[in-house]
Amino acid sequence: MDINLAQCFIAVDDHDEALAFYRDALGLEVRDDVRFEGMRWVTVGAPSQPDVDIVLEPPVADPNASPSDRRAMAELLAKGMLRGVIFSTEDCDATFERISAAGGEVLQEPVDQPYGVRDCAFRDPAGNMLRFVQPRTR
Repeated sequence: MDINLAQCFIAVDDHDEALAFYRDALGLEVRDDVRFEGMRWVTVGAPSQPDVDIVLEPPVADPNASPSDRRAMAELLAKGMLRGVIFSTEDCDATFERISAAGGEVLQEPVDQPYGVRDCAFRDPAGNMLRFVQPRTR
């Protein structure tokens, strides 16, 4: 039995701002843009991975969530406490330069890690941490 990743979800508080970052700075393609009951979901993905979607969703994607739950999630998102995703890249330094030039908020410049990758990190407009890893060759 094969199990493959199909979708992952990233909470965002402003879909237009997030869309500009994921599409324009990261180069992901927009696959869907859905609105339902006052909420919005935008699906993006790498052209090289047509079977893997990243869904940019509201911080609380449940229309029945309590006001206190909505506040708690908004606070966690604002603090950058929700995890984003880790992308792989063939050239960490070039990826860093491209995202930096597009105005990405730098968390970590490219560095060789002791666990075998060269990586860098950014925050998306909602505060989620995104890492970009390049396996090191020996």
